[in-house]
Amino acid sequence: MGLDQLHQSALRIHDLYDELNMRERGRVWTREEFMLGFVGDVGDLAKLILAEEGARTVRPDGQAALEHELADCLWSVLILAHRYGIDLESAFVRTMGDLEKAISARLDR
Repeated sequence: MGLDQLHQSALRIHDLYDELNMRERGRVWTREEFMLGFVGDVGDLAKLILAEEGARTVRPDGQAALEHELADCLWSVLILAHRYGIDLESAFVRTMGDLEKAISARLDR
């Protein structure tokens, strides 16, 4: 599955959440609420990484939980990019190119 397909899948879930939130709360999530959800997912991911590295108690479903949180984080990044009108693929390619040049220049010193 390519980035465009991941984006489309993320948008389908986004739309379902909008429908559910309208039904249950009478409003959809704001961009700030999506960001807070992402921060929570990153916190959960950090705990799982610490467990995998032996710094916390390992969960019996550690690998599945790690996969789930990484997917949640990716979903949040895709949705935040969408909500802010960012072409994530172009931004990623540009940023990686800039980083490659900067790191290579430091290595060449």
